[in-house]
Amino acid sequence: MNFILGKKIRMTQIFAEDGKLIPVTEISVEPNTILRVKGKEKDGYEAIVLAYGNRNKIKKSLLGLFKKLGNFRYIKEFRTEGHEITLKSGDKIGLNSFSVGEKIRATAVSKGKGFQGVVKRHGFHGTNEQHGNKDQSRMPGSIGATGPAHVFKGTRMAGRMGGDQVTVTNLEIIKIDLDNNLLYTKGAFAGGSNALVAIKGEGELKVYEKPIKEVKKDKPAEAKEEPKEESKVEEIKKEKAGSKEKEVKKEEKSEVKESKVVEEKVEEKKESPSTKVSDDKEVKDKEVKDKE
Repeated sequence: MNFILGKKIRMTQIFAEDGKLIPVTEISVEPNTILRVKGKEKDGYEAIVLAYGNRNKIKKSLLGLFKKLGNFRYIKEFRTEGHEITLKSGDKIGLNSFSVGEKIRATAVSKGKGFQGVVKRHGFHGTNEQHGNKDQSRMPGSIGATGPAHVFKGTRMAGRMGGDQVTVTNLEIIKIDLDNNLLYTKGAFAGGSNALVAIKGEGELKVYEKPIKEVKKDKPAEAKEEPKEESKVEEIKKEKAGSKEKEVKKEEKSEVKESKVVEEKVEEKKESPSTKVSDDKEVKDKEVKDKE
């Protein structure tokens, strides 16, 4: 026999492996603390008192019951007669006591709807809205004979609706999220969002153990990040080396250009005396011809 307290969050839907759409109710089930284990010798019956939730202010009358285990909001007792319980005060119970596919029953307080009439509260059909039926379409009608001179107990009449404790059985567990402490059950049950839910099953109670996160998966991520930093440093070095090579090539090109310019100037200087000698020869030849 296993049991636990939780908080209803919402209704949603989950796709199964075969592709079917399953409507589910999402329940937040944080670890419950065992406040007290009752026995037949001292209390006359066997039960376990669970505590769930947190609150800021606590009455002094509850400080002795809590025994410095925490500031709890909800306290509920579960009977354990006929079952061997090895747990003790201070232990915690979690979702590791449940399994997927297990049948459970959920107990919660339904939504309050205020004072309602017989049509909404009990499903009366009312009367026909025809001639001579003024303001009687949603009336309850007769509530009994005049002889007894009182209303019999259990007569269906208008009154306060909702706010009742409702238990739904044979709810199937579809999914359990141990990391986020979430339980998904097939179908719906009474209660609004943030309503307290008492869950009972047929499994065995186990001491809560925190899910161990795999550290091995984190190490490769760090190892991958290190090469990225090294690669970035190498890329920066390559960029610097490339910029230096470009500067060197530019300097070499500029030197080559300067050397070519110098060589051209030298060649021009070399060529200029020869042109002068040739010009002098031509002048002298012309003078000789004129004399003749």
